Amino acid sequence: MDEVFLTGASGFVGGHVLQALLDAGFRVRALVRDPDADVDERVRLVSGDLRRCGKLATAMRGCRYLVHVAAAYSFSPRDRQAVWETNVAGTKGLLEAAHIAGVEKAVVTSSSAAVGPSHDGIPASEADHPHPSTRRDYHASKVEEEYVALSARVPTVLVLPTAPVGPGDARPTPTGRIVLDFVRGRMPAVVDGGMNLVPVEDVSRAHILALQLGSPGERYILGGEDMTFDDIWRTLARLTSRPVPRVRLSHSLVLAMAHIDEVRCRLIGGTPVVPLEGARMSAELMYASSARAARELGWWASPVEGALERAVNWYRRAGMAV
Repeated sequence: MDEVFLTGASGFVGGHVLQALLDAGFRVRALVRDPDADVDERVRLVSGDLRRCGKLATAMRGCRYLVHVAAAYSFSPRDRQAVWETNVAGTKGLLEAAHIAGVEKAVVTSSSAAVGPSHDGIPASEADHPHPSTRRDYHASKVEEEYVALSARVPTVLVLPTAPVGPGDARPTPTGRIVLDFVRGRMPAVVDGGMNLVPVEDVSRAHILALQLGSPGERYILGGEDMTFDDIWRTLARLTSRPVPRVRLSHSLVLAMAHIDEVRCRLIGGTPVVPLEGARMSAELMYASSARAARELGWWASPVEGALERAVNWYRRAGMAV
């Protein structure tokens, strides 16, 4: 009955991690920004904000472990400052508070963005690091977050999910937005490319394995299946009975549209219709290998089609697929 301090419990991945921790027999103390958050009644809630970590050392006292899932996940220009403050400065402050509180071990949820795309047909691995960037966007924040986490005084394990999919992505994340747009029939065109998708339930299970078996200072990619975008559209078409869009755009055109949309958002605000980060990623094959997680944690991922089906059904039950 060890107690875990969990961040992000009311979010998509964090909610699944919370359930996995409870199923594994851990007691959980969860950091939430909203004290009225809809979280399992077995959980002790702690109200706070990652951008103000000063009081969290007291809140963490008595917890043996920290599992840090919370992150600002947005491709919108207006959110970039908050993304950096949360993902980089917030992680640094949280881990310092954990050290003061006497936490023995931490698991920090990073992203496969921190290893970059595949090269020469070889999926990215933990040995890969993207080129340094002067951007302060979401993907750059996850790279910087890793440096912060690995330099912390608490022994820390990093887990790097690819693109989690499954039920419960209410906000939704950019990946969930792709699924939801397809379900709604609001995807007018497609592009070439590919990415790795992973069931969110398997990502949550990997957090438990990383807590129990992960080596501090190591990174573990959590990937499911490398899929071309066409494979993803065909799978969603089978699950939704909607046709795959016939219009195919070039990456150069999509990138030009994204730059225009970026300017629009900077000038008048709003959420990008064609996010610049997403456009840049779509020109790469975002494939990744989970061999280390399989070898050292005994982790594996279930079929992605099942996760996509659970996501589609959840959006329909939630009344969002209209």
